[in-house]
Amino acid sequence: MTKEERSVLEALDKIVQSEKVRAKILPIAERVRADLARKPGALMTWEPVALETFGALPPAIRSGWVFILRAGSDTGAERHPNSHQRMMSFEATGDLKTDAKSAPTDVETESEIVWQSNVLVSNPQVPLERRWVSIPQNVWHRPVVAKGADWVVVSFHTVPAAELIEERPGAKQMFYASEQKRTNQGAD
Repeated sequence: MTKEERSVLEALDKIVQSEKVRAKILPIAERVRADLARKPGALMTWEPVALETFGALPPAIRSGWVFILRAGSDTGAERHPNSHQRMMSFEATGDLKTDAKSAPTDVETESEIVWQSNVLVSNPQVPLERRWVSIPQNVWHRPVVAKGADWVVVSFHTVPAAELIEERPGAKQMFYASEQKRTNQGAD
Protein backbone atom coordinates (compact mmCIF):
# COMPACT_ATOMS: atom_id res chain seq x y z
CA MET A 1 0.00 0.00 0.00
CA THR A 2 1.37 3.40 -0.92
CA LYS A 3 1.76 6.17 1.63
CA GLU A 4 -0.86 8.18 -0.26
CA GLU A 5 -3.38 5.32 -0.21
CA ARG A 6 -2.77 4.69 3.49
CA SER A 7 -3.49 8.37 4.11
CA VAL A 8 -6.85 8.11 2.29
CA LEU A 9 -7.82 4.98 4.24
CA GLU A 10 -6.79 6.54 7.55
CA ALA A 11 -8.92 9.60 6.81
CA LEU A 12 -11.93 7.43 5.88
CA ASP A 13 -11.40 5.25 8.94
CA LYS A 14 -11.37 8.26 11.27
CA ILE A 15 -14.63 9.48 9.71
CA VAL A 16 -16.47 6.13 9.84
CA GLN A 17 -15.27 5.33 13.37
CA SER A 18 -16.52 8.65 14.77
CA GLU A 19 -19.52 8.28 17.09
CA LYS A 20 -21.46 10.91 15.10
CA VAL A 21 -21.09 9.07 11.77
CA ARG A 22 -21.61 5.60 13.28
CA ALA A 23 -24.88 6.85 14.77
CA LYS A 24 -26.01 7.88 11.27
CA ILE A 25 -24.86 4.64 9.61
CA LEU A 26 -26.57 2.28 12.07
CA PRO A 27 -30.18 3.14 10.98
CA ILE A 28 -29.13 2.82 7.33
CA ALA A 29 -27.65 -0.60 8.07
CA GLU A 30 -30.90 -1.62 9.77
CA ARG A 31 -32.93 -0.59 6.67
CA VAL A 32 -30.57 -2.54 4.43
CA ARG A 33 -30.75 -5.54 6.82
CA ALA A 34 -34.58 -5.43 6.71
CA ASP A 35 -34.42 -5.30 2.91
CA LEU A 36 -32.21 -8.43 2.90
CA ALA A 37 -34.65 -10.20 5.26
CA ARG A 38 -37.50 -9.47 2.81
CA LYS A 39 -35.53 -11.06 -0.05
CA PRO A 40 -34.61 -14.63 0.98
CA GLY A 41 -33.00 -15.35 -2.40
CA ALA A 42 -30.76 -12.26 -2.40
CA LEU A 43 -27.06 -12.61 -1.60
CA MET A 44 -26.78 -8.94 -0.67
CA THR A 45 -28.62 -5.65 -0.41
CA TRP A 46 -27.31 -2.10 -0.40
CA GLU A 47 -28.13 1.55 -0.13
CA PRO A 48 -26.16 4.58 -1.26
CA VAL A 49 -25.42 7.00 1.59
CA ALA A 50 -25.60 10.78 1.18
CA LEU A 51 -22.06 12.14 1.29
CA GLU A 52 -23.15 14.77 3.84
CA THR A 53 -23.57 11.87 6.29
CA PHE A 54 -19.80 11.55 6.48
CA GLY A 55 -18.77 15.20 6.71
CA ALA A 56 -15.47 16.20 5.08
CA LEU A 57 -14.29 13.35 2.84
CA PRO A 58 -11.10 13.02 0.81
CA PRO A 59 -11.63 14.84 -2.52
CA ALA A 60 -11.62 11.70 -4.71
CA ILE A 61 -14.61 10.17 -2.90
CA ARG A 62 -17.83 10.69 -4.84
CA SER A 63 -20.19 8.13 -3.24
CA GLY A 64 -20.65 6.11 -0.08
CA TRP A 65 -22.60 2.89 0.40
CA VAL A 66 -23.76 0.41 3.03
CA PHE A 67 -23.86 -3.21 1.86
CA ILE A 68 -25.07 -6.23 3.78
CA LEU A 69 -23.85 -9.55 2.48
CA ARG A 70 -25.76 -12.63 3.55
CA ALA A 71 -24.06 -15.12 5.86
CA GLY A 72 -22.79 -18.14 3.92
CA SER A 73 -22.71 -16.30 0.59
CA ASP A 74 -20.19 -15.88 -2.20
CA THR A 75 -21.45 -13.10 -4.45
CA GLY A 76 -19.08 -13.95 -7.29
CA ALA A 77 -16.45 -12.01 -9.19
CA GLU A 78 -17.04 -8.37 -10.01
CA ARG A 79 -15.07 -5.25 -10.81
CA HIS A 80 -15.75 -1.57 -11.28
CA PRO A 81 -14.41 -0.29 -14.62
CA ASN A 82 -15.06 3.31 -13.63
CA SER A 83 -14.22 3.50 -9.90
CA HIS A 84 -11.57 2.88 -7.26
CA GLN A 85 -13.29 1.24 -4.28
CA ARG A 86 -12.31 1.47 -0.61
CA MET A 87 -14.26 -0.82 1.71
CA MET A 88 -14.28 -1.40 5.44
CA SER A 89 -15.78 -4.09 7.61
CA PHE A 90 -18.39 -2.34 9.75
CA GLU A 91 -19.96 -5.35 11.47
CA ALA A 92 -18.98 -9.05 11.49
CA THR A 93 -16.30 -10.60 9.28
CA GLY A 94 -15.83 -11.54 5.65
CA ASP A 95 -13.21 -12.28 3.04
CA LEU A 96 -12.93 -9.71 0.27
CA LYS A 97 -10.94 -11.76 -2.21
CA THR A 98 -9.05 -9.79 -4.86
CA ASP A 99 -7.31 -10.73 -8.08
CA ALA A 100 -3.77 -11.66 -7.02
CA LYS A 101 -2.43 -10.02 -10.19
CA SER A 102 -4.04 -6.70 -9.14
CA ALA A 103 -4.04 -5.65 -12.78
CA PRO A 104 -6.99 -5.12 -15.10
CA THR A 105 -7.69 -8.31 -17.04
CA ASP A 106 -10.64 -9.44 -19.11
CA VAL A 107 -12.02 -12.86 -18.24
CA GLU A 108 -14.93 -14.94 -19.40
CA THR A 109 -15.25 -16.99 -16.19
CA GLU A 110 -14.25 -16.64 -12.54
CA SER A 111 -11.99 -19.70 -12.84
CA GLU A 112 -9.52 -17.59 -14.84
CA ILE A 113 -8.82 -15.39 -11.79
CA VAL A 114 -6.20 -16.24 -9.15
CA TRP A 115 -7.69 -15.11 -5.83
CA GLN A 116 -5.91 -13.55 -2.88
CA SER A 117 -7.69 -13.66 0.47
CA ASN A 118 -8.28 -10.46 2.49
CA VAL A 119 -10.15 -11.45 5.65
CA LEU A 120 -11.56 -8.27 7.17
CA VAL A 121 -12.79 -7.84 10.74
CA SER A 122 -14.77 -5.10 12.43
CA ASN A 123 -12.59 -4.61 15.50
CA PRO A 124 -11.32 -0.98 15.52
CA GLN A 125 -8.34 -2.07 17.64
CA VAL A 126 -6.74 -4.17 14.88
CA PRO A 127 -4.46 -2.67 12.20
CA LEU A 128 -6.02 -0.79 9.30
CA GLU A 129 -5.11 -3.56 6.81
CA ARG A 130 -7.27 -6.04 8.74
CA ARG A 131 -10.34 -3.77 8.51
CA TRP A 132 -10.01 -2.03 5.12
CA VAL A 133 -9.29 -3.03 1.55
CA SER A 134 -8.45 -0.78 -1.38
CA ILE A 135 -9.49 -2.07 -4.80
CA PRO A 136 -8.18 -0.11 -7.78
CA GLN A 137 -10.36 0.50 -10.81
CA ASN A 138 -10.92 -2.60 -12.97
CA VAL A 139 -9.49 -5.10 -10.42
CA TRP A 140 -11.59 -8.22 -9.86
CA HIS A 141 -12.90 -8.87 -6.35
CA ARG A 142 -15.46 -11.10 -4.65
CA PRO A 143 -16.96 -11.00 -1.17
CA VAL A 144 -17.17 -14.37 0.57
CA VAL A 145 -19.01 -14.55 3.89
CA ALA A 146 -18.83 -17.50 6.26
CA LYS A 147 -21.96 -18.97 7.80
CA GLY A 148 -23.00 -17.38 11.06
CA ALA A 149 -23.52 -13.65 10.61
CA ASP A 150 -24.36 -11.29 7.77
CA TRP A 151 -21.45 -8.98 6.92
CA VAL A 152 -22.06 -5.23 7.03
CA VAL A 153 -19.58 -3.12 5.06
CA VAL A 154 -19.21 0.55 4.28
CA SER A 155 -17.84 1.22 0.83
CA PHE A 156 -16.58 4.36 -0.89
CA HIS A 157 -16.24 4.95 -4.62
CA THR A 158 -14.66 7.56 -6.85
CA VAL A 159 -17.82 7.99 -8.95
CA PRO A 160 -21.28 9.24 -7.94
CA ALA A 161 -23.79 6.55 -6.93
CA ALA A 162 -25.79 6.87 -10.17
CA GLU A 163 -22.65 6.21 -12.24
CA LEU A 164 -21.20 3.20 -10.40
CA ILE A 165 -20.82 0.27 -12.81
CA GLU A 166 -20.43 -3.34 -11.75
CA GLU A 167 -18.98 -5.70 -14.32
CA ARG A 168 -19.10 -9.49 -14.11
CA PRO A 169 -16.96 -11.96 -16.07
CA GLY A 170 -17.96 -12.05 -19.71
CA ALA A 171 -18.35 -8.23 -19.75
CA LYS A 172 -21.83 -8.24 -18.17
CA GLN A 173 -22.44 -4.77 -16.71
CA MET A 174 -25.04 -3.09 -14.51
CA PHE A 175 -25.44 0.20 -12.69
CA TYR A 176 -25.90 -0.36 -8.94
CA ALA A 177 -28.39 2.51 -8.59
CA SER A 178 -30.56 1.18 -11.45
CA GLU A 179 -30.43 -2.38 -10.11
CA GLN A 180 -31.43 -1.17 -6.64
CA LYS A 181 -34.50 0.64 -8.05
CA ARG A 182 -35.48 -2.42 -10.11
CA THR A 183 -35.01 -4.78 -7.16
CA ASN A 184 -36.87 -2.53 -4.72
CA GLN A 185 -39.79 -2.08 -7.12
CA GLY A 186 -40.04 -5.85 -7.44
CA ALA A 187 -40.18 -6.20 -3.63
CA ASP A 188 -43.24 -4.00 -3.22
